[in-house]
Amino acid sequence: MNEILRLFPNLTPLQVSQYEALYDLYANWNAKINVISRKDIEHLYEHHVLHSLAIAHDFRPTPGTEFLDVGTGGGFPGIPLAILWPQCRFHLIDGTGKKIHVVQEVASAIGLENVRATHIRCEEERGKYDFVVSRAVMPLPDLARLVRKNISTRPRNSIGNGILCLKGGDVTAETAPFRRIVEVSPLSDWLEGEWFKEKYLIYLPL
Repeated sequence: MNEILRLFPNLTPLQVSQYEALYDLYANWNAKINVISRKDIEHLYEHHVLHSLAIAHDFRPTPGTEFLDVGTGGGFPGIPLAILWPQCRFHLIDGTGKKIHVVQEVASAIGLENVRATHIRCEEERGKYDFVVSRAVMPLPDLARLVRKNISTRPRNSIGNGILCLKGGDVTAETAPFRRIVEVSPLSDWLEGEWFKEKYLIYLPL
């Protein structure tokens, strides 16, 4: 939590309390449904919450911006971003119903009114959004092919509509087809710690 407070010093008391509530909520749900690696729950804030918030580095969406979180799992990156950007709307989808149930319960418990979560596969989702966000759900070319239909053609932000995703390891091959337009930003330029090395924020306008 301390690193979140340092990086986002303008959080409201409500936002701080929402972030603080996440650990107990996920620890309790994880004991029933494995939404996060059991050995990873103690690193919830670094490996999941802060990692999700890397999407917010150097980007401030305009009010009303619509996000689709594909393969959200237990609610990442959607829930941490929805707390940070209450003026935006988030649709979190996943093909596993149990995980979506956890997302719904967590969002309800902390009073997130800008989140809806649906048990649906990406191929079936037909809504239009400004941005698709994800954390290493699938190779970038596959993700781009699946979500192109979901990207709105009406831009309303300082950057064009498209994909904002978090990836780890060597991303050279999967970004190669988009090398003229893709932007790859190392998280270690912004976030301290060994865990963030070789992890990247990828922006692909569509």
